[in-house]
Amino acid sequence: MHDQDWLAERFEANRSHLRGVAFRMLGSMTEADDAVQEAWVRLSRTDTSDVANLRAWLTTVVGRVCLNVLRSRRTRRETSLETHVPDPIVTPAAGIDPEQEALLGDSIGLALLVVLDSLAPAERVAFVLHDVFAVPFDEIAPIVGRTPVAARQLASRARRRVQGAPVPDVDLDGQWVVANAFLAATRDGDFERLLAVLDPDVVVRSDGGFARPNLMSVVRGARAVAEQAMSFRQFGETATRVLVNGTPGGIAWAPDGSPFAVLALTVSGGRIVSIDVLADPDRLSRLDLSVVTR
Repeated sequence: MHDQDWLAERFEANRSHLRGVAFRMLGSMTEADDAVQEAWVRLSRTDTSDVANLRAWLTTVVGRVCLNVLRSRRTRRETSLETHVPDPIVTPAAGIDPEQEALLGDSIGLALLVVLDSLAPAERVAFVLHDVFAVPFDEIAPIVGRTPVAARQLASRARRRVQGAPVPDVDLDGQWVVANAFLAATRDGDFERLLAVLDPDVVVRSDGGFARPNLMSVVRGARAVAEQAMSFRQFGETATRVLVNGTPGGIAWAPDGSPFAVLALTVSGGRIVSIDVLADPDRLSRLDLSVVTR
């Protein structure tokens, strides 16, 4: 058996990587941290003297844990997958700290996580492990209980779905120009200016949870989205600019100072193509918004 202190040290060295794996698979920081903790429990109880690559071993363990969570989630989630918004990672508009940057990586906005949520559990695990973390299919196969060829097919199907996800513009400053125009038009109640920054096929996905069932919806089309934005203009007046999973967004505040909703804007081709809104009070209360000031 390896010395427990040495194992703990090696585990901590891989924790950020493992959180990144789990977050992409689960779209929830709480569940991701639970999965990483479960990996430590399994590591501490396992003889790893024959393990040549501990990082790969831990990645495999996290993959198995996440697959079980995804399968369990499919059977118990009562809310519609269509309106479910993954957990956002909120940071100041000024920038992301190194730990969060390592967690988010490239192109892990809420729009992509929404697409990942639509995948079958085994598809999501195969895609994330192979396409994001370059795990070979012969190592993925036993995790998902398939042959390497079948695991490759799972990732291929997932890849086709993911390729349909909106891809944010590369220039963050340019994204903010569009996002600021949207927030300003919402505050001013300017319908035409809203239409000007919205893609004709824009989609708004809102998750209000059980506490706010009227805010569980999917709205499609620029005119319908602009009309919805006009009805919430009072919250736009107090909105705080933030980064949500590395892309422009905002926090709308309730009169009592509590967060009313977190909005993530995906800007592609110079227009907003999707808006993801988390308005579930219970989930909002669990977000770390300490870094954000009104």
